[in-house]
Amino acid sequence: MRGRRPPQGDPVVDRALALLQAFDAGHPYLTLSELSRRSGIPASSALRLAGRLLEWGALERGADGRFSIGLRLWEVGSLAPRGHGLRQVALPFMGDLEEVTRQHVLLAVREGEEALMVERLSSHGAVAALYRPGGRMPLHSTGVGLVLLAFADPAFQEQVLAQPLVHQPEKVPVSAAALRRTLAEIRRDGLATFRRGAPGPIVSVAAPVHDAQGTVVAALSVVVPAENAEPRLLGPAVRTAARGISRGLGARRALDAS
Repeated sequence: MRGRRPPQGDPVVDRALALLQAFDAGHPYLTLSELSRRSGIPASSALRLAGRLLEWGALERGADGRFSIGLRLWEVGSLAPRGHGLRQVALPFMGDLEEVTRQHVLLAVREGEEALMVERLSSHGAVAALYRPGGRMPLHSTGVGLVLLAFADPAFQEQVLAQPLVHQPEKVPVSAAALRRTLAEIRRDGLATFRRGAPGPIVSVAAPVHDAQGTVVAALSVVVPAENAEPRLLGPAVRTAARGISRGLGARRALDAS
């Protein structure tokens, strides 16, 4: 067989998924040759699969012949309970925070070893954003990521801590011991404060969001310029909003007991 045939599973399904995975934030439009090269699938097979995906609506093709992700795929993806249901509950509280801070308000969930941004509200004058809605963020060097990591399973935490970690995008090494202490403080305080120096100095203050079982299923944060930032004032606002979202998800008992 030509190309990279998957060692197990349905080859057709896996190859179709490989085509979709070829797209990312830096490559939203791809020619057939680019699609073939990035997916590892021969051009003839890539064209045949892309045609089927075009018919279904998972892909679209512009007048210049380049492919892009189709709206049908977004329509189906928006039904994911961890994104859609959470987002519906969170948006009013996020709107309140954005109105007060006039900066970025982020909502994220953990997906594997990264944080996935479910939603972001931003004012016109907000500091430059490093991550986009639908994009992935490192757990160890973002406010929401630290919260999600702090409340993750201990075995998963140790797995992450065992890796060589660097703060992004500064490329500064992360001390496992210091990160372990930070995670313990976040669990104790129910709040994370993260400072980033590049591309512009910012401060992120984040809090956990619980579901009806009391499990941390998401993290909410505000991202503001480091200049004149007052985490002590932002913390109560972020925590209150996160608790409001948690109650909307049915976490009343867990929160009342805390």
